[in-house]
Amino acid sequence: MFIYDKIILYIIMIFLFVGCSKPTKVQESQYYSLDECKKELLNADDYIEKGSIDFIIVEKKERKMYLYKDNKIQNILPISLGKNSIGHKEQKGDYRTPEGTFWLHRKLCSPKYYRSLCISYPSTEDVKIANKKGLDPGGDITIHAQPKWNANGEGDQYTLSRNWTRGCMAVTNSAMNQLWYAVREGVPVIIR
Repeated sequence: MFIYDKIILYIIMIFLFVGCSKPTKVQESQYYSLDECKKELLNADDYIEKGSIDFIIVEKKERKMYLYKDNKIQNILPISLGKNSIGHKEQKGDYRTPEGTFWLHRKLCSPKYYRSLCISYPSTEDVKIANKKGLDPGGDITIHAQPKWNANGEGDQYTLSRNWTRGCMAVTNSAMNQLWYAVREGVPVIIR
């Protein structure tokens, strides 16, 4: 039975990465319109007060993101983390998701991951610790949506069932749409 399960898993992976769920160019442009995203940012149309979020808590062990408003949970989102999700990020390339208190410092229109929310990693303390060890702490940690091959969301169950990022937190594209309009720069992000 074990060999049969492995064969089924390989077949599913092949379809996800090679064929069935891979969007066409039309689907990609529908889900990854950089011009539309940039226009929203330029015109400050990237925020809606109704449904806004005050802060975010990421529980790595649960692989969940909790969205808060007025100290009440508004939503809980499933997430994927860095491939090596155990422990705090120490250096560039360790595939760990950082731990600590950060804030959103930028919204980013991304051709690779639809839309991204950049967090303030590394902190001053992270830089000091890395420097003492002679390491590069890395950076560019974001809360981002799905890769292009999953633009239409058909592979969400697969991507959310494992940790696959380089240290970022990944949500579905529909969840990113909620986050994108619910937050402004400066929103605290606690990762633990």
